[in-house]
Amino acid sequence: MSSTFEYRFRSPLGGLAADLTAEYSPTDAEDAFFLQIDRKLRLIPPAGVHWRDASWLSYGLALNAPALVSRYPDGLTVRVTSFTYPLAHFRSKVAAFAMDGWLRQHFDLPDHGLRVSFDSAKGGYTFHWGDDRAPFSDDLAPL
Repeated sequence: MSSTFEYRFRSPLGGLAADLTAEYSPTDAEDAFFLQIDRKLRLIPPAGVHWRDASWLSYGLALNAPALVSRYPDGLTVRVTSFTYPLAHFRSKVAAFAMDGWLRQHFDLPDHGLRVSFDSAKGGYTFHWGDDRAPFSDDLAPL
């Protein structure tokens, strides 16, 4: 059964927003396209997703990989059925926040310290990645 997580961050520019609808199931031998996140942790992105959004969705899932792999040693597949956002209130990095929020909502996972702030001096957003200072580093999710 799928459910939706609504990510929202308000700012003087209006804010950031994205809605992620997803479901999960045990990993099986299905032939559907998937992205391998960790040993037996897979992501099936929504059809037609932009590569940047797919990368950040993967990153949000990879942050939670150790906990999910330990809970589901036989494997887990997360299928994103919908990822929508208003273009005026979106940055691709928000996909990681939406995925992390959806996972924490469903699996009662710890907060990894992902934060966003509005920097009025720069007139833009600053993204904070908690303890992970280098998104997409080679040692993020060892296989």
